[in-house]
Amino acid sequence: MKEQDLDNHKYYTNRELSWLDFNNRVLEEALRRDNPLLERLKFLSITGSNLDEFYMIRVAGLKEQVEAEYTKKDISGLTPNEQLKKISEKTHIMVDKQYKCLMRALIPQLKSNNLIIKDISDLEKEEKKFLKKYFKSTIYPVITPMAVDQSRPFPLLPNKSINQAVRLQDENKIDYYAFLQVPSILPRFIELPNQDADKKSFILLDKVVQMFSERLFKGYEIIEMFPFRITRNADLSIDEEEAEDLLKEIESSLRQRQWGVPVRLELDKRASEEIKTFLLSMLDLKEEDIFYVSGPIDLSAWMSIATIDGFEELKYKPFKPVKSHFLYGDKDIFEVLKEKDILLHHPYETFDHVENFLSKAADDPNVLAIKQTLYRVSGDSTVVNTLIKAAENGKQVTVLVELKARFDEENNIQWAKKLEKAGCYVVYGLVGLKTHSKILLVVRKEPEGIKKYVHMSTGNYNDKTAKLYTDIGFMTSKEPYGSDASALFNVLTGYSQPPEWKKIAVAPISLKSRIINMIKNEIEIHKKTGKGHIIIKVNSLLDKEVIKVMYEASNAGVKLDLIVRGICALKPGIKGVSENITVRSIVGKFLEHSRIFYFSNGESPNIYMTSADLMPRNLERRIETLYPIEDENLQKETKKILDVMLSDTEKARVLQPDGTYRRVDRRGKKRVDSQEYFIKMYEKLLKSKRNTEKIEILSPISKPE
Repeated sequence: MKEQDLDNHKYYTNRELSWLDFNNRVLEEALRRDNPLLERLKFLSITGSNLDEFYMIRVAGLKEQVEAEYTKKDISGLTPNEQLKKISEKTHIMVDKQYKCLMRALIPQLKSNNLIIKDISDLEKEEKKFLKKYFKSTIYPVITPMAVDQSRPFPLLPNKSINQAVRLQDENKIDYYAFLQVPSILPRFIELPNQDADKKSFILLDKVVQMFSERLFKGYEIIEMFPFRITRNADLSIDEEEAEDLLKEIESSLRQRQWGVPVRLELDKRASEEIKTFLLSMLDLKEEDIFYVSGPIDLSAWMSIATIDGFEELKYKPFKPVKSHFLYGDKDIFEVLKEKDILLHHPYETFDHVENFLSKAADDPNVLAIKQTLYRVSGDSTVVNTLIKAAENGKQVTVLVELKARFDEENNIQWAKKLEKAGCYVVYGLVGLKTHSKILLVVRKEPEGIKKYVHMSTGNYNDKTAKLYTDIGFMTSKEPYGSDASALFNVLTGYSQPPEWKKIAVAPISLKSRIINMIKNEIEIHKKTGKGHIIIKVNSLLDKEVIKVMYEASNAGVKLDLIVRGICALKPGIKGVSENITVRSIVGKFLEHSRIFYFSNGESPNIYMTSADLMPRNLERRIETLYPIEDENLQKETKKILDVMLSDTEKARVLQPDGTYRRVDRRGKKRVDSQEYFIKMYEKLLKSKRNTEKIEILSPISKPE
C-alpha cells in the first residue's frame, strides 16, 4: 500500500467547524420528538449558551488574529480569515434551525401543555392591567432611555445585554435614535396572573418594555423599536510574568470582560435597514457578523422555563444517584481503602461519597493534612466549606485554586479569599500553566505509620455538575499513588523538581509521551499477535501528534474505537490512513465528561483515566494527571463501561470520512441508550450487594462493532 503523507491538511478537520458540529448534535436533541418537551427546550437553551461562549472566546480570538494579520494555517489548512468565513456560513444556518425549532415546534407545544408564552396582542384585559402596574412599580424605576446625538455618543452596552433600538421622529419628521437596556436584574419571563392552577402564562420582559415605551419618549413618535443583543470578546489577557498579585490582576481583568470588542450582533429580523445600518456602523461590525432572528433574542434565557417547577410529565423521569456498591453499609472509608481501590461512576453513583470522605477526614483526629486542587466548584460548595472546617479543626489544609478557570474566575476568587481567611494555605498554581488536574490527598497518622489516601477524578469537585456530568473518580491508599500525589503537590506549591513518577503521568511533562508510547506499544503487540485494540473516550481530540500516531496504528492494523463527545480533528475511515478507526459521539441526558484509555496490551490490558483531553492546551499548557487502573475488578468494570458506550444505538452518532455525523444503523441490534443502561446497571449492582454481598459486573449487552 502506498504510504500516505500524514501531514496532509485533508486528513484533519478544523477545530471550530468540528465544535459547531457538536453544537448541532445538541440541537438535534432539541428537535427529537421522543425527548420530553421541557428537556428539548433545555437542549435548545444549551445550544444558545454554547454559541455565546464560542463567539466570546473562539471567534473573538480569530478576529484578533485577522486584525494582527496572522495568516498561518491551522491543522486543516485554513487561515484565520478562511475559518471566520466558514464559521459564519455554518452558524447562520444553525441559528435559523434554532429559531425554527423554537417558534414552529416548541412554543406551540408548550401552549398545548399549558405553558403559554404570550405576545402583546394576546393579552387579556386583566393581564394588561397587571403589566401596567408591574411596569410602573418595578420596571420604570430601573430602566434608563439613552439618546444618541452629538452630545451623547453611542452608549457602551454590556456584553450579552438585551437592548431595544428605537427610531424616533419629532414633529418635523426628523429621525433620532435611542436605546433602552432591558433590565438584566429582572426576570426575563414575567409570569402573568392565572385563574387556572394547572396553567402558566408568561410574557417576555422586553415585550413589556415595548408596551409602555411611549412613556419614556414623550413628545416623540416611535417609528420602530426592535430588540438586539451584542456579544463581546470576553477572553482575559493576563501577563502572569508581570503580575505581582495574580488574584488582583484577574479581579481587575474581570471588570473589563463586559466591555470587550463586539464580535456578534443579534437583531430582530423585522428591524429596518436604517436601524441595521446604524447599529453596524456604531459597533464597527460587518454584515456577516449580524444574525437576524425570528423570535426572542437569547435562547439561553429559556432555561428558566425548561426548569420550571411542576410539569414533571414534560421532563425526564426523576433520577437519584445510588450509593456505590463498593461502599454499601456503614463502612469506614479508610478501612475500605486499606483493602481495595474504588471507582465511583458519577452521576449514576452519588458524589456524596467524595464529600463524606472529605468530611470524615476533616473531623478525624488522626488526619494530619489535606491537600486538594480546585478548578471549578459550585456557588455553595460543600467541598470548600469542608476544607474550611478542616482548617478550623487544626488540620494543615493546602488548596490549589485555579483562578484562571474560564468564566469561573470570580467564583474561585471568592472561595480563595474565604479559604485563606479560614487558615488554609492557598496557592494559585504555576505561571503560564492552568492546573486542571483533579486530585485530593489525605495524610493520616495510623499505628503502622503515616498513610496517604488519594482521590483522583476525570471531573471537578463540584457537587452540582456531579449530578449532570458523567465522570469517574478513583480512590486508593496504595503507597505509589500517595507518593506521587505528595510529590505533585510539592511541585505545585514549592520549587520541587518533578520526580520520577511511580504510577502517574503529568502534563506538560510526561502525559503526552505516555499516551503516544502506549499507542506505539499497541502497534508492536499487534505485529506479534494481530489483536491490537485501543479504546479511547475523551471530550476532544485535536492534538496532531497524537492523531498522527493513531493513523500509524490504524495503518498497522490496530483497531481503534474512539468515543469523542465534542471536537474531533481526526477523520476516520479513510483508506490507507484511518480505515481501522471508528469515532462516535454520545449526546444524551448527561454531559459525557469522563476520559478513559484502554490498551489491550495482549492479554494484560492497560487502562488509564485522566483529567486531560487530547488537545494541545491540555497536553502542553496545563497541569493534568493520568493514572492507571490496575485492580482486576476495576479494570473489568471500566471495560464494561466502554463496551456499553460502544453499543449505544440511541444517543450515539458515528463520524463519517467526510466529516458528517450519522446516527447508528440499528438494524439487527438491540436498542441501547448507554446512559439509561448505566442507571439500571448501578441500581442492580447495589441491589446485588444487598442480597448476596457479592458484586458481578453485568454481562455485555451485545458485542461492540
